[in-house]
Amino acid sequence: MHFDEAVRYLLDLGPETLTIKLGLRNTELLLEKLQNPERSFRAVQIAGTNGKGSTATMLDSICRQAGIKTGLYTSPHLVSITERIQIAGVELSREEFGQHTATVREAATQLVNAGALQTLPTFFEQVTAIALVAFRHAQVELAILETGLGGRLDSTTAANAEVCAITQIAFDHEEYLGNTLASIAAEKAAIIRTGTKAVVAPQSTEALQVILSRCHEVGVVPLISDFETTEDEVTSDGRFRVTFQTRAGRYDKVLLGLRGRHQVENAATAIGLAELLSIKPAAIVKGLETAVHPGRLELIPGAPSVLLDGAHNPAGARSLSAFLKQFAARPLTLVFGAMREKRVEEIADELFPLADELILTGVDNPRSASTESLLKLAERFSGKSITITSSSAEALQIAFDKTDPNGMICVTGSLYLIGEVRKTLLDTKSEVEVSQTIQ
Repeated sequence: MHFDEAVRYLLDLGPETLTIKLGLRNTELLLEKLQNPERSFRAVQIAGTNGKGSTATMLDSICRQAGIKTGLYTSPHLVSITERIQIAGVELSREEFGQHTATVREAATQLVNAGALQTLPTFFEQVTAIALVAFRHAQVELAILETGLGGRLDSTTAANAEVCAITQIAFDHEEYLGNTLASIAAEKAAIIRTGTKAVVAPQSTEALQVILSRCHEVGVVPLISDFETTEDEVTSDGRFRVTFQTRAGRYDKVLLGLRGRHQVENAATAIGLAELLSIKPAAIVKGLETAVHPGRLELIPGAPSVLLDGAHNPAGARSLSAFLKQFAARPLTLVFGAMREKRVEEIADELFPLADELILTGVDNPRSASTESLLKLAERFSGKSITITSSSAEALQIAFDKTDPNGMICVTGSLYLIGEVRKTLLDTKSEVEVSQTIQ
């Protein structure tokens, strides 16, 4: 199967965000038909509301520094679906993606034809299977799996990871996970099962009580990554040099590769996971310092510079707000687009007042919030210049036209918007040039 055919097949299953089907049975049957690729390697599963992707990326970097051949599975992608599946730090090739998609499609079709499934597994269920098949084929030693949604019924949970982590829990996806922190925490904490090892990031009291109750229920003693940290230095572009004192060791003056103070907490969780995997301190330090995560406080230097950050919920917006207040060049132009079911009012309240220029745009997604609804919020929360655009490409061009060369453009609100803008930037600049700017 050619790559383009594979992508069309997956997209024909329906929009990923509108065809979510929580439950493990489809994935379990599909993996069984594929001769259980998840049994070919050890696995780490990371769930949470914010920070799970960054933590997964840091752990992957750490493991590769330790000489461990890793498979990394994250979502969503920004530009190409192949970004979701990395082997030893390299995106799966288009050719390999097509081959593995053909394998999974054949297995899924056979299950439907045999009556084992009524309909084909969803986009996310099949992409998860594609990742696990790719990892088996590449003979990875360790798979690092970012949970897509929740945990208890997320497809990645069918991989039965032996080590897991819960990053910060906040409000998001309430339509699926519930309207309280306790209900959201319960869904995510369910990845902790009898016999697993678990790392838990610092949490609100309400969420932590639920997680600890789950641990007690299944007989797991979690490692709480509330390690002692000392901020030794911060660079002008927002990278923190931190000393971590854990229960097992000390990591002196680590210059984190990922920007923002919130990454200190994610780094601590990644350290906890690495210690459970018996990785040596030197590899842990080097891995944290060389980790990269596109679309998360990704700074592209220029005149003006461009900051890409997928702050798609209130907690993410607060982290971005703190970063902008401390590190953003002025004047600041904010390009914003969001999904309509998100807590857009809270995000807008946090970010819109910071902008000298505010540019509102829709996103090429059926869930995109209308620019009319965003304008109503902008008129409440921003007293500065407001522009409405019809597309992200137009929004970016207007931002460059309006922003002083010494200022900054920040694109935020949705990872789907980040993906569109990043693709626009890549179309005018080589992948190598953009990738080099992430450091």
